[in-house]
This record gives sequence, C-alpha cells and structure tokens, in this order.
Amino acid sequence: MLKSVWEFLGTYIPWVACNGSDGDNVNAHSITEGTDVKEQSDADEGQIVLMVVAPWKELQQKIVKAGDKDLDGQLDFEEFVHYLRDHEKKLRLVFRSLDKKNDGRIDVQEIMQSLRDLGVNISEQQAEKILKRMDKNGTMTIDWNEWRDYHLLHPADNIPEIILYWKHSTIFDVGENLLVPDEFTVEEKQTGMWWRHLVAGGGAGAVSRTCTAPLDRLKVIMQVHASRTNSMSMAGGFAQMLREGGYRSLWRGNGINVIKIAPESAIKFMAYEQIKRFIGSDQEILGIRERLVAGSLAGVIAQSSIYPMEVLKTRMALRKTGQYQGMLDCGKKIMLKEGMSAFYKGYVPNMLGIIPYAGIDLAVYETLKNAWLSRYATSSADPGVFVLLACGTISSTCGQLASYPLALVRTRMQAQASIEGAPQPTMNSLFKHIIQTEGAIGLYRGLAPNFMKVIPAVSISYVVYENIKRSLGVTSR
Repeated sequence: MLKSVWEFLGTYIPWVACNGSDGDNVNAHSITEGTDVKEQSDADEGQIVLMVVAPWKELQQKIVKAGDKDLDGQLDFEEFVHYLRDHEKKLRLVFRSLDKKNDGRIDVQEIMQSLRDLGVNISEQQAEKILKRMDKNGTMTIDWNEWRDYHLLHPADNIPEIILYWKHSTIFDVGENLLVPDEFTVEEKQTGMWWRHLVAGGGAGAVSRTCTAPLDRLKVIMQVHASRTNSMSMAGGFAQMLREGGYRSLWRGNGINVIKIAPESAIKFMAYEQIKRFIGSDQEILGIRERLVAGSLAGVIAQSSIYPMEVLKTRMALRKTGQYQGMLDCGKKIMLKEGMSAFYKGYVPNMLGIIPYAGIDLAVYETLKNAWLSRYATSSADPGVFVLLACGTISSTCGQLASYPLALVRTRMQAQASIEGAPQPTMNSLFKHIIQTEGAIGLYRGLAPNFMKVIPAVSISYVVYENIKRSLGVTSR
C-alpha cells in the first residue's frame, strides 16, 4: 500500500522519500540530478516522511504545516489522506473559477483572462507555456484530472482570494471622489453583504472627513485666496479662520461633504453595475481597462447627479460668519441671486479631472500590487494591512497630484460668483490667467494641506471601516 502511495508521490514531486512498513527506506526514482536528499531512517512505522531537498524547502514546510494535525512535525498516512481530500475540494473551486466557459476545460484564453483579472498581463505565448506544464495529452486544454494531478501536492493560493485581498476598496477615503467602486461577488450580493460594505465605507468616510475637515477647508481657502502677492501659508490660513469665526469655523462645509457620501456612493455603485452589463462583461471581476472605463463613467454619472452639492460645499467652506444660516439658506440665496447655472460652475474641469485621477490612481495601485505579488507573494496571498494601506495611499496621492490643477480651477470657478465684483472666467481663461500671473506653481495652491490629510484620513477610515463591518456582521476575508 505504501509503495503505491510512494509511486503516486514520486510522480508529482521529485523530492520525497517515505519509510515503508517493512522498515526498508524507499528513495524517489525521479529526484532531480545534482540535488541532495537527506535520508531519515528513524521514522515510525506507517509514516510518510517528506524529505527536504533544496530549493523546495518552503513548499515542503507548507504541505507539512497544512496537514500536520497532531503537530508532531510529520505527516502520518491518515493526516496525508485528509490533507489531499481537503486540498482537492479547494482545487475544484479554483478550477471552476478559471473555467469561464463552464465546459470543464481551461484553455489559453481563460488563463490569460484570469491573470488579467489579477492585473497581470501576459502574452499568448507565455500563457501557452503555463498550460503546457499541466497538459498531459497535448490538447492545449486542461481538464479537471490534469489540473488536480498537477496541483494536488502544491498548496497554491486561489486566484479569487488574491483578487479579494487586493480589491481597490472604499476604505481608502481621502475626502476626494473615489472613482473606481468596489466590486462585489455573487455571494456578497445574494447574502446582502454588499450593502453592509457600502454602509461601512460610508460611515468610515464620514468619520475620516470630519476628523480632517480643518485641513480640507484650509485647502479650499488657499486654492481660492492664496496668490504670489499675499503668500498665504498654512499657519496664516489657520490663524485667519480662527480670527474670523473661532474653532467651529474650522468645520465649515463639512456637513454637506459628509451628506453627499451616501447618494454619491449609491449612484456610483448602481451605475457601475449597469455599465458592466452594457459593455458586455459577464465576469464577476473586471480587467483593469474595463474597470477604468466602467469606473470613470460611473464617476461621471454620480458626479453629475450630486454636483450642486459640491458647489454648496465650496460656498459653505468659504462663507463668512453670519453669511448663511445653513446649507438650505445657502442654496436658496444662490438660486435667487445667481440662478440654477451657478450650481454647475466648474462642472467641465471637474469632469475632465475624472480621467487622470481614476487612470493614474488605478495604474499606480496595480503597479504596486504586481510588484508586491511578484516579489513577496510566495507564501500567502494576504499582503497585510500596512501594504494595502500604503498602496492605496500612494495611488490616491498620485491620482490627486495629476488632477489637482483641474480641481483648483473647478474650485475657483465655483467660488468666483461669491466674490463681490469678481469676473466670471471660463476654464481656459482661468488657466491662462493663473499661468501668466503666478506661474505653474499657482495651479498647486493648497497642495500641502491636501497631502497632509491623506495619511490620517486613510488610517482613520480603515479603523472605522473594520469596526463598522464587525458591528454589522460582515465576515472578514
């Protein structure tokens, strides 16, 4: 019996030795030439002992760790059989997730698509090399038996799990527009977990935006009022806000900034799902290009729907003490004095800013993700909290940096009508004026407080997000 098991082992891994029940040591007939196999002759009768052969030490340790139930450092026959059965179930789930056509076979295109879902683009020739390693009968497709036989003694991480860990999540809320929404699995949609994630993300955004609201208001004031002549610094801006309205004035505009999270997230999510169907994707997880297109279009729809709230936020952040009694009073006075068109000031640069923000944010995130996967993902798909937060923070910051000039022009256009006697410039004329009078640096007024709020905003939103998820009964990864 054990010799037949040994023949099974020797077929798949060339670095195994086992101790037979008769005490005779049986060595692998397929050991790679030049490798060093350490014999172990003191094993208990009936045990299968995995021998260490460089460079497969890590793989051997993972198999033993996964199957060693009694923690004696070895696999007996019962433990080994249990490991195989458990691992086979996991392999079948992965096989089904890769089999996009549901025909019981995996081909080159399905391998390429699965890796694209992970953000890894490979050529057809590279995919063929991967497939040939598992294809025993030369059909250039892999059936279940070939998949199982190749992977059964390799504790590989499954692809959907890796995607789940690296989803671009709404926890990375820096108070700006998140333009690539979360993707939810079929199971999450059926069980209602998706709305719990959205609620947790909205609550986390509300808390993080409130905590960093003074920096956000300072950014808006510097975008509108700072210039080469007045040289408004961060300290000077804070002092001006405190002199004019006291500590409470630091949070002006935060109320509308928090309120708009719910409708924006809901519209964006619904639009994203509809756009996925429109572009003809029947996949659970979109590729990078599809995510960029669907996310950008969903962002345009959501921003168009709630844009008057963006104008209100800017006006409330810039208001003087006693100017408005609240959000409704502000909206009413803008409507009566300036008309409906005032609620869409700066609309064009805002929409134009969506493409560079979403594109660079997603591109940087995928680049950092691929770099981590290629270098460190040998033992686990889970990158850990700090890696995810770092990647999200860096990518969001790069996206903001690319779209910041458009955001500044948008804010100035939103604010111009509130300034007595101020002209009403177009987007192009405002760009030219800033370049001529202040130089390129004028397009980045307020960037310092904007960057200062990124790390605390991401950190706070992550902590709140995880706590709200637990309170709503959302299962962790």
